[in-house]
Amino acid sequence: MATTNNTTVACKGPMKATSEGAWQGDDPLHHALPLIILQICLVVVVTRTLAFLLRPLRQPRVVAEIIGGILLGPSALGRNKRFLDSVFPKQSLTVLDTVANLGLLFFLFLVGLELDLRAIRRTGKKALAIALAGISLPFVLGIGTSFVLRTTVVKGTRQGPFQVFMGVALSITAFPVLARILAELKLLTTDLGRMAMSAAAVNDVAAWILLALAVALSGSGSPLVSLWVFLSGAAFVAFAAILLRPALAWMARRCLDGEPVKESYICATLATVLAAGFVTDTIGIHALFGAFIVGIIVPKDGPFAGVLIEKVEDLISGLFLPLYFVSSGLKTNVATISGARSWGLLVLVITNACLGKIAGTVIVSLIVRIPVREALTLGFLMNTKGLVELIVLNIGKDRKVLNDESFAILVLMALFTTFITTPIVMAIYKPARRGAPYKHHTVERADAESELRLLACFHGNRNIPTMINLIESSRGTRRRRVTVYAMHLMELSERSSAISMVHKARRNGLPFWNKLNRGAAGNGDQVVVAFEAYQQLSGVAIRPMTAISDLHTIHEDIVASAVQKRAALIILPFHKTQSLDGSLESLGTAYQNVNQRVLRHAPCSVAILVDRGLGGAVQVLASDVSYAIAVLFFGGPDDREALAYGARMAEHPGIALTVVRFLLPPPSGEVDADERAADGAALSDLVNKRPENSPSVKYEEQAVAERAEVMRAIKALGRCNLFLVGRSPQSGVPRLVERTDCAELGPVGSYLACSEFSTSASVLVIQRYDSSADPSKLVEEVAEIEDVPDTPVPAMTPGSSHRPLEIEK
Repeated sequence: MATTNNTTVACKGPMKATSEGAWQGDDPLHHALPLIILQICLVVVVTRTLAFLLRPLRQPRVVAEIIGGILLGPSALGRNKRFLDSVFPKQSLTVLDTVANLGLLFFLFLVGLELDLRAIRRTGKKALAIALAGISLPFVLGIGTSFVLRTTVVKGTRQGPFQVFMGVALSITAFPVLARILAELKLLTTDLGRMAMSAAAVNDVAAWILLALAVALSGSGSPLVSLWVFLSGAAFVAFAAILLRPALAWMARRCLDGEPVKESYICATLATVLAAGFVTDTIGIHALFGAFIVGIIVPKDGPFAGVLIEKVEDLISGLFLPLYFVSSGLKTNVATISGARSWGLLVLVITNACLGKIAGTVIVSLIVRIPVREALTLGFLMNTKGLVELIVLNIGKDRKVLNDESFAILVLMALFTTFITTPIVMAIYKPARRGAPYKHHTVERADAESELRLLACFHGNRNIPTMINLIESSRGTRRRRVTVYAMHLMELSERSSAISMVHKARRNGLPFWNKLNRGAAGNGDQVVVAFEAYQQLSGVAIRPMTAISDLHTIHEDIVASAVQKRAALIILPFHKTQSLDGSLESLGTAYQNVNQRVLRHAPCSVAILVDRGLGGAVQVLASDVSYAIAVLFFGGPDDREALAYGARMAEHPGIALTVVRFLLPPPSGEVDADERAADGAALSDLVNKRPENSPSVKYEEQAVAERAEVMRAIKALGRCNLFLVGRSPQSGVPRLVERTDCAELGPVGSYLACSEFSTSASVLVIQRYDSSADPSKLVEEVAEIEDVPDTPVPAMTPGSSHRPLEIEK
């Protein structure tokens, strides 16, 4: 109770943690725990819905989270006083801000984990010059803009802190957001993407240093106090580098690849993050700095940093961090921007922010001889804002450096500059993937002794045993060995942190077991061991790769890799996997659409593998291979390609191949004589070579006229480990299943894939290369690209003359 001028006013006390329940007449919204649960759920639903709606525009999730925070604040839904008082009452804001800042604390720890100081020290002169220009010019323009704002909407604030806050707000580049945009646009592995990431990393560190200076200057004490705050912060950084870093390095060294990280190490590190936050908050430069510094000094080698990210990322990024955007949104009232003067100031701030970043980056890029289009693209990429921008603005608002109107202006500036980045970059720059034209697009070829190149794709570890057993069956006995590019298809999900995206994407096309990169392999170690062991035991050259993309565009990576590696056959996993009862469960239509897009655009033959455990759940040694394989031949280009692949597999001493030619009644209409002649020639070639090179090949013919006879003939083959069929056999083949949702398998493949036929036989459905397919939209063929042998060659790296680095050409 409070008494003012003989008037008694009832002050609301602090909220109790939990309610007694609605049945007891207790409103749960008047208690802290149920209210914060409701707030978290509401925020997650709103931000995820907006992220889904903005996905066609390929916007990073931070844009949806900023918009969601603004919508839940007084700018939109918060204009309804009943909603604001019920869901975000004033007495709950302390709890909301505490949980949001706790989530932000650990998120800044993750951001620090993403920054590798060694990479920053190795930053080239070009990237360093671009980073400095991208900081200095917008910082100067920010100071200039501060004079205009101080004379109009931010009267009375102290000049020094306000100028520094404005300079920092306009000069920031969001490193995590930039990494995601580059990955979405498939620019992460380009020279442009690498330069942008290097410059953004330097920019990020410089921005935090400037922000620490701004926070120190924004205190209410004398300049001497500000000096002590800044010096204390510098002392903390020195303490962390000298004492904390060796302790964290000791824990990291004791975490070995392939072994679980001790829970005590995880707990100790997270407790260190909290303790560091407490120290920097006590100093007066905000708890976030301590968490960020701890993240930076954590060693990036080995599995330790990756495990920390896995333990923290989902909970923090998914549930707690969005609360910070709502906390910012509750402080953002767009209605304060009213009148021509306010909107003019908004345009001025946006113009200066874009002009400073883009002009500064473009001018320096041109000076260091970067082409105009790439320089302009780099300028827009460096103009990306994000969470760090909101942190700067919120600290400024809490320190009374920014008022409501200036805060709203700067939040909208950050939203606008981030929103325009993706569409503008897509419009002005899309690099063509270059690949040399090549001759062998199919397995069937006149030059039987030439090298066979396969691009074998897989989604996860469960596909690897079957894939390796299939590769082993395909290696044949010819003088030129098989070369296999094993591509791990990984969806670019929102949980992928920037550090893992950068490491994995930059490793694309390089051997996974490169010792210099193994520390960043993380969960890929099982893949590494499997393929490394197989390569050592066989004569097959394996080149593991990783494709990290959105499922809507990952087919572009597959097609581009097939052209660049000159593959003759792409092997894709079927979008359904076998469950314990033998039935096939779908992974989702998105995976099916990937296969269908590859079939349309492939520059070579394509095979879809229905995996039912060829050889069992483990890799089979070459001496233990004993498979019965059947080729169902109806005629046509696809069936001839399946026959050619089967003939190559029959060269393996452990393969027993059965070729069944189905003789169908002549179809009504004109028959393509050339196709029939090609079918006869392919079969004659197989039969003629059988006595000399393929004693395990059986050939038979079956006259069939209707569906039941075809099904009966297939079942009469008995137990087979693998069926090879063409996707589109000649016309006249009866439909073997009444209804199918797998058109990519064709009429015969759909029947073989259904559980009514078999639960143990794998199926390989092959489509022969169609010269009418147009991969040129995805890959530009350039004849003058040097055609080098596909073998690793040693390349010496500076400072490591005794250890070669394997590079794949």
